[in-house]
Amino acid sequence: MRSAFRFTVLVALLLIALPARADWPQWGRTDDRNMVSDQTNLPDLGKGKIDFKNANWDIRWTVRLGSLCYGNPTVSGGKVFIGTNDRFWSDPRVKRSGGGLLLCIDDVTGKVLWRLLVPRYKEKIYGSGFDDLNVGICSAVTVQGSRAYVVSNRAEVLCLDTGGQANGNDGPYRDEGKYLSGPNQPPVKLYRGDGDIIWRFDMIGGLENAPHDAANCNILVHGDLLYVNTSNGVHRMPDEPMPKPDAPTLIVLNKNTGKLVAQDGCKIGRRTFHGNWSSPSLGKVAGKEQIFFGGGDGFLYAFAPVKANPKADKPAVFKSVWKYDCNPPEYKVDADGRELDYWDGDASRAEVPKSYKGPNEIIATPVCCKNRVYVAVGRDPEHGVARGILHCIDATKTGDVTKTAKIWSYDKIARTMSTVAIAGGLLYISDFAGLVHCLDAETGKVCWVHNTKERIWSSTLVADGKVYVGTEKKHLLIFKTGRKKQLIATIRMPHKMSTTPVVANGCIYVPTARCLYAVGKPKK
Repeated sequence: MRSAFRFTVLVALLLIALPARADWPQWGRTDDRNMVSDQTNLPDLGKGKIDFKNANWDIRWTVRLGSLCYGNPTVSGGKVFIGTNDRFWSDPRVKRSGGGLLLCIDDVTGKVLWRLLVPRYKEKIYGSGFDDLNVGICSAVTVQGSRAYVVSNRAEVLCLDTGGQANGNDGPYRDEGKYLSGPNQPPVKLYRGDGDIIWRFDMIGGLENAPHDAANCNILVHGDLLYVNTSNGVHRMPDEPMPKPDAPTLIVLNKNTGKLVAQDGCKIGRRTFHGNWSSPSLGKVAGKEQIFFGGGDGFLYAFAPVKANPKADKPAVFKSVWKYDCNPPEYKVDADGRELDYWDGDASRAEVPKSYKGPNEIIATPVCCKNRVYVAVGRDPEHGVARGILHCIDATKTGDVTKTAKIWSYDKIARTMSTVAIAGGLLYISDFAGLVHCLDAETGKVCWVHNTKERIWSSTLVADGKVYVGTEKKHLLIFKTGRKKQLIATIRMPHKMSTTPVVANGCIYVPTARCLYAVGKPKK
């Protein structure tokens, strides 16, 4: 008995002595999606202008990705998850499809523990192809315990076992062999290094939904429920009617079964400009939780958390607590009072002046902080650079709060897909024109602006007193946080950066289009 007691006490003391993990388990780390980490003593990436070849980083490991990477890394339970495309990742069992790839990596060694190849969606859903851009999996994985949730390039919500097939093929879904081989192909034999799908929900067949270009959502977990954007969008040809205007835009699934529990009743599809690619977030407003979502119609929506009825035969329909139009009146009409069509501002049709103001959707993720929500408007970057706008909104009101809830707005920002980072009373955000902005989060007053002269797709990350941001022209920029601009380093990377660095457990994970770098002293 004494031996058993001593052993129990020893184990308890060892557990107390172990350092607590500081993971990054989802897009934005926490449910409010604020791109900030409280970790300190992170690796020093250098000062001044540096070429990656001479950076002298303590690189723990490097993992090759595909040819493009828009899926941000997440870190949880000793594993790193990242989505990309299947370029350079051949499999003798199947023909390379130009589809998606999800990697699960050991965060100590960089060994790929398992991978999930997702076939390209070749079916025609509305007279035009979907998933034909070969961008792969654009969703960042959300991890909770032994389960990982992600939106695939086939517009599926997948629940995965973080252990992969190495610990057996858990159900109820057991057709991974058939899934990997693709439609109308014989199933392949599974290996220990394959991913393990627990359940899947098809947002095309299950909802009669029509995603545009690519499916993208960073899933929000709240209790037993998942909040997911369907990526419903317009037809490829601008003059054609929207194929599925009444499909839901925000849906709620049971995280254990994948059952559709609820869907929004906001009719966002009937007003969508181009597509829906924002991700939901959560925050407390006056002590009560709200779910926030940026719509493809340019409205920011707030919802009360759904209360699921397990006995319900049909999914519930929920409506917004409040909504706010992020496109001001002057963004909808020109100087002569003519109503501006969304496609007037499309650079694929004609050159658009950078000063052009026109209606835009929301692609960035809204961030809640101190009863306020911060979000900026933007577009598919292929539509060109033009004027955007960033809003700070009072989240305590109800109804259509467009005229009553604005605390401040900032229109010296270009269109952006960037989610804000708020730390020390300051807000940091990048835009597609290549500007990095620092504003006072309380007042909206500009502290500083830096012009990188390069297009920026990624968001800003604040950690250890620094601001990190990547550019499309292969640069990682590092600023010191504060009201005065201090550019610490400009690092020339081997490949462009369309995603955002994250930090976890003392390591900086730097994703580029073709490689993921774990920067930190190797663990012994």
